[in-house]
Amino acid sequence: MATDLHLAQDPDADALLSRSPLAALIGMLLDQQVPMEWAFTGPYTLLQRLGGDDLDAHTIADYDPEAFAALCAQKPAVHRYPGSMAKRIQQLCAYLDTHYDGDAEALWRDVASGTELLDRLVDLPGFGRQKAQIFLALLGKQFGVHPKGWREAAGAYGEKDSFRSIADITGPASLEKVRAHKQEMKAAAKAAKAAKSA
Repeated sequence: MATDLHLAQDPDADALLSRSPLAALIGMLLDQQVPMEWAFTGPYTLLQRLGGDDLDAHTIADYDPEAFAALCAQKPAVHRYPGSMAKRIQQLCAYLDTHYDGDAEALWRDVASGTELLDRLVDLPGFGRQKAQIFLALLGKQFGVHPKGWREAAGAYGEKDSFRSIADITGPASLEKVRAHKQEMKAAAKAAKAAKSA
């Protein structure tokens, strides 16, 4: 699983995301209610504090919860809500430890279809359907994970040449296009809400 991600917009953080399936999953988990760059820098921040060459699901799952929350809250914090996110990261790692022997890549390594992969991702703690579809699209578009029907399982996020989500970000130009798309969606949702209450 070697690719060249540009989600944290930081060379060291992006290098970790590119080579570490667990880091990519944790970044995706953190990608809510904070800017994307902050979320995807989180795994690298964690690694710096935990030490070692890579994040380890077993180590994180077994970490003392209070100590882990404190680790996540140190400045710069890994998320705007470090306490609740520390708990979610540990839940995710405990799930991977129990179901996949701590090997995050095992989630998709032997998967037979896009639907099966989507089901596996939806089962992860902290992953709703939309988050699972975006991550599935990221795997397909940037990691070369192509089980049968992966684009269909990823829904609109799997569409070719679209700029909807982190799955489509390969550098500054595509980042701007994704940001513009998200602003359009927000504006449309706001207009629809205003029209409803008028």
